[in-house]
Amino acid sequence: MNYKLKTWFEILIVSTRLGLTSFGGPIAHLGYFHEEYIRRRKWMDEKSYADLVALCQFLPGPASSQVGIGIGVMRGGVIGGIISFLGFTLPSVIALIIFASLLHTFGIEDAGWINGLKIVAVVVVAHAVLGMAKNLTPDLKRKTIALFTLVVTLLWQTAYTQIGAILLAAVVGFLLFKQQTNMEEKAVSNFHISRRFGYICLSLFFGLLILLPILRNLTSIQWIALFDSFYRSGSLVFGGGHVVLPLLEQEFVPAGWLNEQEFLAGYGAAQAVPGPLFTFAAYIGAVINGWQGGLFATFAIFLPAFLLILGTLPFWDALRRNPKIKAALIGVNASVVGILIAALYNPIWTSAIHAPIDFALAAILFSMLVYWKLPPWVVVLSGAIGGLFLSYL
Repeated sequence: MNYKLKTWFEILIVSTRLGLTSFGGPIAHLGYFHEEYIRRRKWMDEKSYADLVALCQFLPGPASSQVGIGIGVMRGGVIGGIISFLGFTLPSVIALIIFASLLHTFGIEDAGWINGLKIVAVVVVAHAVLGMAKNLTPDLKRKTIALFTLVVTLLWQTAYTQIGAILLAAVVGFLLFKQQTNMEEKAVSNFHISRRFGYICLSLFFGLLILLPILRNLTSIQWIALFDSFYRSGSLVFGGGHVVLPLLEQEFVPAGWLNEQEFLAGYGAAQAVPGPLFTFAAYIGAVINGWQGGLFATFAIFLPAFLLILGTLPFWDALRRNPKIKAALIGVNASVVGILIAALYNPIWTSAIHAPIDFALAAILFSMLVYWKLPPWVVVLSGAIGGLFLSYL
């Protein structure tokens, strides 16, 4: 097997395992990525990972999926990015297409093992926060930036708060650290994408955003209408998967594509499965047009994320090497730590830890991951079994 095929196969195996075990929403996914890609496999250094996370927080769409695509691109080129996306996304897509017909019967969104997996998400994010805080907030100035971001994102939870906090942190970082960047550790990465390819991707992103509504109005083809609705939803959402769910409700329920009861059933399923919350589109597509509709909807809602991350990476890698940009990124990286801590509390902690016994299970799982060095999949399985056990107490 030649080197490229071996690399692509490795990306597929690792990303699929993450797609099967990464519960807890977009911030939890960043924790899983950090543990697997950065700590264990060292596919990217800490600063490059933090820079990539910061970039994806700026872009509309599913931030965790875009981070996974970026890591795949760095490891195996554009094909590596596609493989990374497929491995991480397809498990939840398949599950939600199945849930489209079975969820009402089994009511699996209330299962005890799901609560156990929410506790696993607490553990994974806590571990990621500890690791990133150690590397990205080593001094009082950066700790203060992280604290400010934490307070702001907790007290004003809107789709644009994170973006505003990151922008402000960039300004503060530029002012505080512009003389320090030469002493900072250099981030090393290669995204294997030309600027010409980046221009093409960005042109396609904006071109489709303009062209699809026009085509929809000129034709009565259902598939074009569906593509436009999902593509626009994926293009204009800031704040991650939790924000896209109500947007999709406004797009499809009033138009009669599915009823409120069907939507709420799928909403529960989306919370129950691993992987990105944007795969909720697969459920909606499957309700409307079967499994073909589910796959079509998945392609349409994730296409903007692909075009944006592939279009910006070649310029981002050059910009972040500029001393002024590097100074701003020091502030941005510290703010990412604050965002992670805020997300650890709400929604991850508040949705998982309700009683002392929940905290006890979290402490056990944290020890398994951090001190006993057990593989993440063992911790996930243990969390599911523990949650199931707790549901009978």
